[in-house]
Amino acid sequence: MTKQELRKIYLAKRAALSEAEYLHMNRQICEQFFFNFDLSFIKVIHTYLPISSKREPDTWLIIDRIRREYPHIRIAIPKVNAEKNELEHYFFEGLHQLNTNSWGIQEPKQGIPCEPEKIDLVLVPLLAYDQQGHRLGYGKGYYDKFLVQCRVECKKIGIAFFEAETVIPEIHPLDEKLKAVLNPYRIINFNQGLERME
Repeated sequence: MTKQELRKIYLAKRAALSEAEYLHMNRQICEQFFFNFDLSFIKVIHTYLPISSKREPDTWLIIDRIRREYPHIRIAIPKVNAEKNELEHYFFEGLHQLNTNSWGIQEPKQGIPCEPEKIDLVLVPLLAYDQQGHRLGYGKGYYDKFLVQCRVECKKIGIAFFEAETVIPEIHPLDEKLKAVLNPYRIINFNQGLERME
């Protein structure tokens, strides 16, 4: 099976979710996140903003709770720089800061830049992932370029609705692996098995 075939399968699986299933799975992912991560010493969390048309896992539940319960944490969000074919990163200030780009993605129209080396934890979008921590994205390569710019100790956490594939095909040897994936049922920690990440 090719990457493109796998993308079609997982986009169809998302589209097949009922509204009730979609909402329930998002709530479960949010609960898994706050149960499995000690945020006491986290200063900066980077998160994607979900593309509603692609029914991505909804990170707004996590963003809102962090802003309420963890005021010491700063949230960074991405912006696509199409000319450079890479992501830029800005600290999230509020909904007034956002604009919707031509791909239907909300992103900051202005703000204070955030350098990748300042980030302690990244919530990474994906379509599928495998049992070794490789991810399958949309094929643009934006996150592959971004994740290698982060510190080695930065937690790179995928967010998914479904369980792992055995193997993602056509993986490049230099592709950055995830440290863990959260799905509605559990955390899969690729370094240490299933356990709370401190």
